[in-house]
Amino acid sequence: MIKFFSNYKIIFFSVNFSLIFLYLFPGSVLGWLIYGDKKIQPQITSDFLISSNHFFIFVMISTLGFLTFKKLKQVKILIIYLFFLSIVLEVFHFMIPERSFQWQDLLGNLIGVTIVILIKKLINKYEFFKK
Repeated sequence: MIKFFSNYKIIFFSVNFSLIFLYLFPGSVLGWLIYGDKKIQPQITSDFLISSNHFFIFVMISTLGFLTFKKLKQVKILIIYLFFLSIVLEVFHFMIPERSFQWQDLLGNLIGVTIVILIKKLINKYEFFKK
């Protein structure tokens, strides 16, 4: 399964493109599709201190990235890219109509990426999945 993602990087790039499109769209595409109103954002779970939607999305995109890229240089670039993406996409909400910058969303993005990085480091350190 892990080799599948390495061979098909197009999956990672497609998911990234979709994330960027959904993030920068004025309003909610998913709200428009599900509820018929682009002002309503579907909620996976209720928010606590961070946005759960943003946390889950960035856990997914980070996990997909680590399954896709294996070389140390690629992983370093991936980590920088994920943090950069987390911050820049949320900052763009200052300029996009019907979207607003929120610290909860930014923290959800950053914590989602950080959790996956920490889990990846634990897996590498203790070699949980060595053959």
